[in-house]
Amino acid sequence: MQGTIQRPQTFTCHNGDKAPLPFATAEYDQRIASLRAIMAAHSLDAVLLTSMQNIAYYSGFLYCSFGRPYGLVVTPDSCTTVTANIDGGQPWRRAHCDNVIYTDWSRNNYWRAVAALVGKGRRIGIEGDHLTLAARTTLDDFLNTPDLVDIAPATMQTRMVKSPAEIALITEGARIADVGGYAIRDAISVGAREIDIAMAGRDAMELEIARSFPDSEMRDTWVWFQSGLNTDGAHNPVTMRALEHGDILSLNTFPMISAYYTALERTLFLGDPDADSLRIWNANVAAHELGLSLIKPGISCAQICDEINRLFADAGLLQYRSFGYGHSFGILSHYYGREAGLELREDIDTVLEPGMVVSIEPMLWIPEGTAGAGGYREHDILVVTEGGATNITGFPYGPEHNVIG
Repeated sequence: MQGTIQRPQTFTCHNGDKAPLPFATAEYDQRIASLRAIMAAHSLDAVLLTSMQNIAYYSGFLYCSFGRPYGLVVTPDSCTTVTANIDGGQPWRRAHCDNVIYTDWSRNNYWRAVAALVGKGRRIGIEGDHLTLAARTTLDDFLNTPDLVDIAPATMQTRMVKSPAEIALITEGARIADVGGYAIRDAISVGAREIDIAMAGRDAMELEIARSFPDSEMRDTWVWFQSGLNTDGAHNPVTMRALEHGDILSLNTFPMISAYYTALERTLFLGDPDADSLRIWNANVAAHELGLSLIKPGISCAQICDEINRLFADAGLLQYRSFGYGHSFGILSHYYGREAGLELREDIDTVLEPGMVVSIEPMLWIPEGTAGAGGYREHDILVVTEGGATNITGFPYGPEHNVIG
């Protein structure tokens, strides 16, 4: 038929020059070397990574899915991202490795690209917590039902210990979270809306990221600023509620720098808190300070949790604990990434070691109709060192600093 063109299933296009990445080439080479060590330990011919966190960690590229599949295929001698045509050349520019683009012209071109990269490999590493049942079926069809080995736990273990370059970036992120916190505190007043205050914090952080990291992509930085009843959940979205005198407030800033998440979370009051609220706030601050004192090499996540549980139990408040007492930092956000093996919970036995980065963030949730109702939460980030830990959060906490007006 006249006008018909041959449409490719896959192609390569190095559109422009490589962009500066958040880390040096040697950093990414070391990460791939550690992944190949995992491959060797499991006798794998290839690895197919599909999660945002692992593809970003090993390649430097953070994808935007919009329902399309993405991948990173690593073999003993190659490393290639597999990305959708809609992204153009950006995935190649923003990765330290090779790239193959798949098109939408026919169904399953993604899997054709993956199959070409994997070759005749019969034993493939995958992320079991990310491969859906539907994707597993298609994988079997295109890769001739290989043996699959779940390497998600092993890659998570690798990501939990940060390099010096990662710690430097995370430290800058914590500083920028403080910048957002101060902008929020300055914007708090009776009648101001949650959304207006949140925008002040977000704008301040984005401007500081742009100044401090001029080569980075700008995306995903956000604020959750909650007031009154809205403080009951740590992840409650911003609303248009106007602040009232006497409100309990929750300040939460999240600057995102090249896929790396940092956070600042603080309890505040608009006007002096009543006696019950002050008692609960001080109890949560005491738990926070106990947690800070416990972070050091050799202690397990469960042991930290047990110590803080005892403090809350002695205060008659343990039933109001909302979630675990902290978590790991690195490549994660509110919609991708999770190092579940480094959460401060009763069921996690991971032992802290130098190079890990964790938060201490106790929260008490007192339901409406109970004296002192509201959500109380403090959050600092600590880098575990050889001799203890370094707190990289600077914004002050507690009633002495965060009663406004």
